Amino acid sequence: MHRIARVAGLGVLAAGLLGLGTGPATAAGKLTLYCSPQIEWCNLMVESFEKETGIKVAMTRKSSGETFAQIKAEASNPKGDVWWGGTGDPHLQAAEEGLTQAYDSPMRKELQDWALSQAKAAGDKTIGIYAGALGFGYNKDLLAKAGLPEPKCWADLIKPEFKGHVQMANPNSSGTAYTTLATIIQIMGEEKGFDYMKALHKNINQYTKSGSAPIKAAARGETTVGIVFLHDAVTQVVSGFPVVVVAPCEGTGYEIGSMSIIKDARNLDEAKKFYDFALRADIQELAVQAQAYQVMSNKAAKPAKESPNLETIKLIDYDFVKYGSSDERRRLLEKWDTDVKPLPQ
Repeated sequence: MHRIARVAGLGVLAAGLLGLGTGPATAAGKLTLYCSPQIEWCNLMVESFEKETGIKVAMTRKSSGETFAQIKAEASNPKGDVWWGGTGDPHLQAAEEGLTQAYDSPMRKELQDWALSQAKAAGDKTIGIYAGALGFGYNKDLLAKAGLPEPKCWADLIKPEFKGHVQMANPNSSGTAYTTLATIIQIMGEEKGFDYMKALHKNINQYTKSGSAPIKAAARGETTVGIVFLHDAVTQVVSGFPVVVVAPCEGTGYEIGSMSIIKDARNLDEAKKFYDFALRADIQELAVQAQAYQVMSNKAAKPAKESPNLETIKLIDYDFVKYGSSDERRRLLEKWDTDVKPLPQ
């Protein structure tokens, strides 16, 4: 069997050299996709792209922080071609560290200014594909059962009566949770911001790996409050769960979900095709089929009626360049690991 495999391999190589095979395009028709939004949306994107192009996609779904770590670990021998979705901060960090490569898509002229500003900040090594505001959601049935007041502000979540009732992700693995950390610091200043995170820690019942997991847990009745992006909370509402969506009264941060081509991608032509595909209005409008309610980056993409209206939410002037930088992100995560996570609850 080994001999047959070697002979077959030599035959393919010879055909390529003689111009009878595909030559340099031996990898044509394949794409390795790293996907960070919810698995339903990832699967829908893969199915739609394969059906339209015939290109076979090998997809891995991991959270933003996990995907960034994987791309960094594979830097000397890249395995992936495109990283699609997930919060923009780690995409910016990947660009800064030379883990992704620039691409000037012909679709740029159709995109919102905030999507292009993300690209400009990264030297065109990433681009915005959707936006979503941070906040939290709560299970109104559990809230009533526990006799808790309706939380409307960040300050409400650190009240003693919410001890054991709040869930968020770990900012090391989750872009959502890192955005939470960066948001609180920008609202309150670093010293008071970390004081807030310490107080919040006392009320946390679990740090999850995935950013959307807390609101799924709230929907299932496993926690009262989940800190998430608002569109993830909307997904649970649309699914019929007793979840109430809250944009915090103090103001809140937001994400620019991004897309990047991995440096030295093995299937670069296919990566560019997927990149352009993912920026089309008709493809972005498919999101609602996966119950994804972010605001899309293509100006012509019609938002779902359930999508949060960013114009009605008090958004801070989130500093994507600073908090997406390698040094700042690393410093804040190390400080959280040292000053917050080990504290007793």
